[in-house]
Amino acid sequence: MKYLLDFILMLPLLIVFCIESFIKLFIPKKKKSVSGEINGIEETAAKCKTLGAQAYPFVVDCSKREEIYSAAKKVKEEVGDVSILVNNAGVVYTSDLFATQDAQIEKTFEVNVLAHFWEFNIKCESSLCSSVSLLVNEMVEDINDKSSSKFAAVGFHRALTDELAALGRTGVKTSCLCPNFINTGFIKNPSTK
Repeated sequence: MKYLLDFILMLPLLIVFCIESFIKLFIPKKKKSVSGEINGIEETAAKCKTLGAQAYPFVVDCSKREEIYSAAKKVKEEVGDVSILVNNAGVVYTSDLFATQDAQIEKTFEVNVLAHFWEFNIKCESSLCSSVSLLVNEMVEDINDKSSSKFAAVGFHRALTDELAALGRTGVKTSCLCPNFINTGFIKNPSTK
């Protein structure tokens, strides 16, 4: 009965989203031009200062946890508390999985995933990040690391499946099982929808 009620409550949203998607099929959203908006860090800080804003350029390798912590300490000492943190760093290698080197894979995860965990430790009040979590866990608040890692695993599976299809490798099949929480002792009394 509860699932039927959940479905009934979700149905209006589903209808609205379908209509919205149909409309956007014929009237696409206008894309913003970002030409000329990319500047070096020193250049950007100088432009901010000419506009009357305070700007402090710091260069940090987001793949190195110690460098993030060191920069955070330096910022706190020289500037003060961080109120907004924007992470727009990202790494991408333009080769298929079979040609990607181990070091490239490690660098990708260090910058695109792990850096967000290390930066979170800066204890900023607001954080704007380039990553988005599509998995929300109502049951347990303290398992962001697990949720993120599992979401990365699902993303890997989807990307691998698409890549195998694009390469015409039909002899390899993939499966991704995402069971609900099980009472294994790690999480007590699990219950999810």
